[in-house]
Amino acid sequence: MKIQLERLPHQVKAINAINTAFYGVDTYTNNPDANYIYANPILRYGDSKNKEKSYIDVKMETGTGKTFVYTQMMYEMHKQGVFKFVIVVPTPSIKEGARNFITSDYARQYFSGIPGYENVSIQLNTINAGDFSNKKGQRNFPAQLSEFIEATRQNVNQIQVLLINAGMVNSKSMTRDDYDQTLLGGQTSPIKAIAATRPVIIIDEPHRFPRNKVTYKAIEQMKPQLIVRFGATFPQTTIGRGKNKKTVTDYYRDKPQFNLNAIDSFNQGLVKAIDINYPDITEQEASRLYKVKKVGNQLTLSRGGKEYTLNKGENLANIDEGFAGDITYAGSKELSNGLELRPGMKLIPGTFAQTYQDEIITQAIERHFEAEERNFMRPESEGTAPRVKTLSLFFIDSIASFRGPDHTKGWLAQHFEEILMKKLNQLIDKYEMAIEPREKEYLEFLQATLRDLKVEHQQVYAGYFSEDRGSGDEAIQAEVDDILKNKERLLSFKDKDGKWITRRFLFSKWTLREGWDNPNVFVIAKLRTSGSEISKIQEVGRGLRLPVDETGHRLQQDEFESRLAFLIGYDERDFAQTLVNQVNEDSPVEINHDELTEDMIQLIVKERQKTDKEFDKSKLLNDLGHRGIIDFAMNFETKVEIDGKQKSGYEALVHFYPEIEHRTKVAKDKIRDKNSKFATKVKLRKSNWKQLEDLWKQLSKRQMIKFDDEVNDLALVVAREVFKDNDNKIFVLQSPQMIMQEIVTATNQAMLRETKADYKITYLTMKYGVFLKQLVTRTDLPVDFLHQQMIESIKRLNGDTNYINEKTLGNLVSEFNKRFNERIRNLYSYETLQFTSSTSIYDAKKEKFVDEISANDLGVYTDEHSTKDDKYLYDRPPLRYDSADPELKILKRTYGNNITVFGKLPKRAIKIPRYDNGTTTPDFIFKIERERKPIYLVIETKAENMRLGDEEIRVIQKKYFDKLKASGVYYRMATSEQEVHDLINKIENGEIKDSDFTD
Repeated sequence: MKIQLERLPHQVKAINAINTAFYGVDTYTNNPDANYIYANPILRYGDSKNKEKSYIDVKMETGTGKTFVYTQMMYEMHKQGVFKFVIVVPTPSIKEGARNFITSDYARQYFSGIPGYENVSIQLNTINAGDFSNKKGQRNFPAQLSEFIEATRQNVNQIQVLLINAGMVNSKSMTRDDYDQTLLGGQTSPIKAIAATRPVIIIDEPHRFPRNKVTYKAIEQMKPQLIVRFGATFPQTTIGRGKNKKTVTDYYRDKPQFNLNAIDSFNQGLVKAIDINYPDITEQEASRLYKVKKVGNQLTLSRGGKEYTLNKGENLANIDEGFAGDITYAGSKELSNGLELRPGMKLIPGTFAQTYQDEIITQAIERHFEAEERNFMRPESEGTAPRVKTLSLFFIDSIASFRGPDHTKGWLAQHFEEILMKKLNQLIDKYEMAIEPREKEYLEFLQATLRDLKVEHQQVYAGYFSEDRGSGDEAIQAEVDDILKNKERLLSFKDKDGKWITRRFLFSKWTLREGWDNPNVFVIAKLRTSGSEISKIQEVGRGLRLPVDETGHRLQQDEFESRLAFLIGYDERDFAQTLVNQVNEDSPVEINHDELTEDMIQLIVKERQKTDKEFDKSKLLNDLGHRGIIDFAMNFETKVEIDGKQKSGYEALVHFYPEIEHRTKVAKDKIRDKNSKFATKVKLRKSNWKQLEDLWKQLSKRQMIKFDDEVNDLALVVAREVFKDNDNKIFVLQSPQMIMQEIVTATNQAMLRETKADYKITYLTMKYGVFLKQLVTRTDLPVDFLHQQMIESIKRLNGDTNYINEKTLGNLVSEFNKRFNERIRNLYSYETLQFTSSTSIYDAKKEKFVDEISANDLGVYTDEHSTKDDKYLYDRPPLRYDSADPELKILKRTYGNNITVFGKLPKRAIKIPRYDNGTTTPDFIFKIERERKPIYLVIETKAENMRLGDEEIRVIQKKYFDKLKASGVYYRMATSEQEVHDLINKIENGEIKDSDFTD
């Protein structure tokens, strides 16, 4: 299996934001060293007196692909001649993670396939402390450091990257100047030699590099022309004095140039949702709680006003016999089991027992196989979709519990095997009589797992610990390599010889807490509290990334809902609420429950304008004032009555403008614990769906798109029209762009005016073979035909091959696709096949509706205060929805007696095939009783300012539903709740004829 990198919309936005924030190369510089071949070109600044105001901050939540983004950023900047980058990361493990991605085959293949990057490659250089060791009395520079520094611009197709961790940046090896070699013809200090290259520095995890600390100051010694910071969290700083003193996030330009916060990451489905669980203990055990009071040469615990002191080497069982496992105080703020202690930490003796850890292991294995059965079977596609490998990660407190002496197994590994073997035998019994092909495959996988578990060097689980680095043990090293380096193997079901790859359980002692990631981790089990102050988001971060299937395709939440099961001990039972609080702290604005602030106003206006472009601040304030929610001073009223109920002013604001909390709070089912009453499933009202049963039997029949015979000929006709370029807009010359600045004076004020101009001394071009190959791939037209069209076009352009460039390629592809799609969108029909297909709402095999669906398939957000409606297709409240306007308004409206059932259609409820790939499902269905026969009104809702592609969806859905007109199905696209209401009234009153729905 090969991972397929796919650039996601939020990553495209991040790259565009960086390109906008980057001031570019200064082509008008008078710096005499501007053309120094070992260094980057001179960069421009927005404020030459304060260069840091031109530095860039990119805020991206864990698991959303920041390494991908900063790698593409390097390719983008390389287009302007920037070719030397230094990536600084906090730890060796994060360095290893970055190295693995940048050098991976899938990353190289992906970037080489992007127009403009075809011949460009990254030369990654990493240096470690051991690389500076003396050899035969000589103090030499590491080879990779020399290669980075002495690489020149002459290799125009290579990006030079130096990857280094914080410890190395601060080391004496980087600053000393007594080496027996020189760099760049005279430099004897590594840090000064790097500075001479005028690097662009990328800082990963910026909260680990505050600007007032030693590591950042060491980074500044490299004399970066530009720093770009990437991370989920940024350092804090204090501004002001006295009463005005406050702590703020330390951004270069006061705010990040791209901001993808934790709330948006969860709510938009860019990461997995989380279920948190823990085994209970008795009230008596829970009450035996000790707090760490002091740690140092002695350990002091307190309970019930008494203090208990242990010296180094003394056993915790001396204090309380409940501390099982022969655990002692090891000194240096650690227990003998590796647990790091800090003042205020809570210790519950009962959670130290092996039986308690066995319970966590048992629950973790149960959660693993719940996920694995679904991921392997893919029931939503009736077993036809590619399988998804399921991995589980266990954080343990001691390597000795996993690996015993002399290649024996520790007690934890033995217990894990026993519990796993029992579960495997249960599942094998369950699938022994399997009939379905996918179930038979799963039985084979389980049987192979059991065999691999019983061999001497089992292949089912593996461990990686800091002690393993440099281990000479081949078996251990094989496990480590599988975890750290063979990501694609871990994600695969079979090797090249067709043998099952059964390894899917991984163990670590927090060594994999950062830097390492695998998208298919569905279970994380903490068998002991980490003890450190690491944020909860970072702890779950190893399992947040969206999974990939066995083809390497990344599965978005709309396509395949994924959740991470996170198991912890009872002593961390408040983990879920703490995590929710930390996520909500990442709000783009601070919510004030007493006063409507300007930031809150702007957030609401911006969200409303997505569906109503006329909405503005004055409309909002007038509405809130009219409803008595705010006073003239913008303060919320204490009491507001809505539908006979008393609410606070802020609660009333949320009632009418729920988007204020969509952007400032994580949705309730995104992070759940065992005590959460918020369901991830929604029950269907079967009696209401029964009224739609006959219709759904028709909708469940698979449809095939059949293009008209003329389509292939039409593609050639359209292509010929595009290549003629009658408006002279397709074939263009591509020049490097410069920013020209001039100072102009107006109304006694001097202003800086910028214009963009092309640098016409040279042109950017592409090799013809690469150009033609890309054109064939992106248009799916015959290579001979395209080659002939290019010959004719270049002849028309007087043989000027400078027109063979990235811009021309993009113009040809986009114009062809646009014109072709416009011409063919009515040149196909739906052909009904003789077999049915299950959807998210209907089981075609059983010919009946399912009992429940995923709540997220109905919507991300909830309205807890919605009223009960017997006509609705699902149990309510709560009410699930994706947009406050028009969706929520449509759902909350009361409908007349002629409407017998109505409701929102869940994602993938119908799965209408699209001519441009994929499927689509409309938003609402209403059953309207009339004298002759019922009408099934199907509605697709869109904003008034419709996005590109919305019209295509309308055409596709209309063509599909027009086939069902005889069954009483009518389709419309609507942009407001009032439009839907008016349409229903007209149908009920007989004002609309059947033909009106097919115009």
